Amino acid sequence: MTPQEKALECRRRLVETYGDPPPQLQLDPISELVATIISQNTNDRLRDQAYSALRHRFPTWEQVRDAPTEDVVSCIQVAGLGSTKAPHIQNALRRITTERGRLELEFLRGLGVEGAKKWLTEMKGVGPKTAAIVLLFSLNMPAFPVDTHIHRVSRRLGLISAKTSREQAHELLERMVPPETYCPFHLNLIRHGREVCAARKPTCSQCVLRDLCEHYASVTAPRE
Repeated sequence: MTPQEKALECRRRLVETYGDPPPQLQLDPISELVATIISQNTNDRLRDQAYSALRHRFPTWEQVRDAPTEDVVSCIQVAGLGSTKAPHIQNALRRITTERGRLELEFLRGLGVEGAKKWLTEMKGVGPKTAAIVLLFSLNMPAFPVDTHIHRVSRRLGLISAKTSREQAHELLERMVPPETYCPFHLNLIRHGREVCAARKPTCSQCVLRDLCEHYASVTAPRE
């Protein structure tokens, strides 16, 4: 079975197990960019708490852009790394304003996926995952975000090699499944990584993918 065939079979089984994920609340691209920067190295609950505090304090992104950095830090600090994330957010908003004349990212549609990724990742604090999230969830462009869960599950399954970095995994996984499946496959892989294929103690006995999994075959099965 090729990696592409395995990916398609994994996608099919995950849909059978978890169903098609419900539509996500769609933010505008600027809001998604800021929320995703906040989400780095934290969990969804703390991300949402920090994002809500920021929007409550500063109702517009222009106000966030122009605010004293320490005020932005205080709003998002609950999500951790506020002193790093706040400058990244403000610098991104300033760059967009300087290059576009206003705070908007709709123009990225005209650059194509690769051009849009390149433009976004030129900003400090915006890596491949952040760029892909903005493109997929806010602009409906075919990009496949790879977070910690997807990276771990994909390596264990053997969809990508153990030496593949998270940055390299984006492009490799994009080639394996049809673009129209990126969103549900992304969300179901994350759910599987959280509920079954955990980092420390994967519950392989409950895994619907274990017969496809290189980690199970080489590590878990021999001990059973």
